[in-house]
Amino acid sequence: MSALQVTDVSFSYGARQALESLTFSLEAGRFSALLGPNGAGKSTLIALLSRLYDLQQGEIQVAGHCLRQHPGLALAQLGVVFQQSTLDLDLSVEQNLRYHAALHGMAKAQALTRIDAELTRQQLSERRHDKVRDLNGGHRRRVEIARALLHQPHLLLLDEASVGLDPASRQALNQHVRKLCREEGLSVLWTTHLLDEVQNDDQLLILNKGRLVAQGDSATLCAAHGGSLTQAFAHLTETEAHP
Repeated sequence: MSALQVTDVSFSYGARQALESLTFSLEAGRFSALLGPNGAGKSTLIALLSRLYDLQQGEIQVAGHCLRQHPGLALAQLGVVFQQSTLDLDLSVEQNLRYHAALHGMAKAQALTRIDAELTRQQLSERRHDKVRDLNGGHRRRVEIARALLHQPHLLLLDEASVGLDPASRQALNQHVRKLCREEGLSVLWTTHLLDEVQNDDQLLILNKGRLVAQGDSATLCAAHGGSLTQAFAHLTETEAHP
């Protein structure tokens, strides 16, 4: 079973086409990178996957569950970290996580068990009583990842999660998510426009102007389109690639 199956998905904002006939699948248990320039449609896709927007055309399945027909089952398999933080800065780390657990209908004892486990996994146990506003950007992102994984989803979506972080924090976050994928078998879709966040063995999808222009192993795509990711990206999107 694939972690995610997207079939013939199109979406428009009035007359502007944001996504056009998008079809792809993600292998379970892999780190997959969705790459594209600003305005390519990455955030629109995340909004559709997380059901912030209703599907206009096509079908999405998360871990085998149809998002249109069985939204509750599909969303239960999904954890999301959005580009813009949605944490309450005046609540503590634990209070933010308790609130999320309550939204998912977790009993108090179950919630505490899951919060303990995720804070340990994210190396945040010592910060659980700190207000979120007292954390740096990298630690706030880890809190958001902990929150997204509380209900033990099959697939974790991260929409430009490294935006606003300094280079060291950005690299640390990327490596941390890869470790979760590698050691926990988590399926990950990481969206970015920064080429240095992609590795040769990633499953790579390149989106441009709402269309999927390439998909496959990163190394294979690079070899087929210029030899380096910078060259392949520039060729496929006809843009000046970001380092």
